[in-house]
Amino acid sequence: MNSASPPLIAPPLSCLATGEGEGSPNFASALRQHRQWPLRRGAIRTLQVNVGKLCNQACHHCHVDAGPRRTEIMTRATAERIVELLAASPSVETVDLTGGAPELNPNFAYLVERARQLHRHVIDRCNLTVLFQPGMDWLPEFLVAHQVEVVCSLPCYTAKNVDHQRGPGVFEKSIAALRRLNALGYGQPDSSLRLNLVYNPLGAFLPPPQAKLAADYSAELGEVFGIRFHRLLTLANMPIRRFAEQLVRSGQHEAYMALLVNHFNPATIAHLMCRSLLSVAWDGTLYDCDFNQMLGLPMVTDGAATAPARRTLWELETCDALADNLIATAAHCFGCTAGAGSSCGGALA
Repeated sequence: MNSASPPLIAPPLSCLATGEGEGSPNFASALRQHRQWPLRRGAIRTLQVNVGKLCNQACHHCHVDAGPRRTEIMTRATAERIVELLAASPSVETVDLTGGAPELNPNFAYLVERARQLHRHVIDRCNLTVLFQPGMDWLPEFLVAHQVEVVCSLPCYTAKNVDHQRGPGVFEKSIAALRRLNALGYGQPDSSLRLNLVYNPLGAFLPPPQAKLAADYSAELGEVFGIRFHRLLTLANMPIRRFAEQLVRSGQHEAYMALLVNHFNPATIAHLMCRSLLSVAWDGTLYDCDFNQMLGLPMVTDGAATAPARRTLWELETCDALADNLIATAAHCFGCTAGAGSSCGGALA
């Protein structure tokens, strides 16, 4: 599954640091070169909620740095405030639940039920193996009952590669979980129960073309395991948290950033997820995207004379108030704009 990477060459001088960290590539400069600055949000269509960092897995590439020992977890009061904000925000069409393993949060079912009562589409970003955690027998039927779209991590269709990235035995459990979802109607050709898979590279290179890889997944998973799914989404590994630490340890960080900078694609800018998304952290802090959230990069305010302050759920009356706001950017944003682009919805261009 290791696709051949484009050549690693030095980043253009015009994209070197001014304000995004000493010696780091400057994303704002790249946007200015292509007359795409300033970067602003349109109407907010997706409310992406990170309910916490608790997870039954600890994957090597995880930008959340999630795992079984993490204690950050969203409270009921914060979940209730999200529902209030959702009800007051008619532009929001989708509630995207992520983590960690979002299903391990005791407020997961509450958020799904209330969002569906408000006639919003709900996405569950599922690691698949959570279906076999003690006390989670109810989960598959619950997802069916509420017509939740399931987006599942599966970085390859072979056991060797998946277990290398995600831990021993994960592939076998993932296949079992996909079969269970298929049996309930998920992923079937004419089914409204959407089942999408997510691929991310195993190393410091860009994803291969999404359509070609989707065909490979469909053929391999269908022929070998009888598994069906609707779409494959390709995501680039973001140079933050665990993956960034791995790059530094292996001496590849500078080369990987050069790869992202030199494959900057201006055609991706119009489709960036931050243009129509608001990210909510487990403690109610607001961010422009999940990646900014994990870096603690706060939202910005037009014309602010000082450093941006922390913004939270409790100061908003409606998500619509954040439309047309400037979007905070930094060097990691090259990960979303390299090649065909990368977002929670897959390739962008």
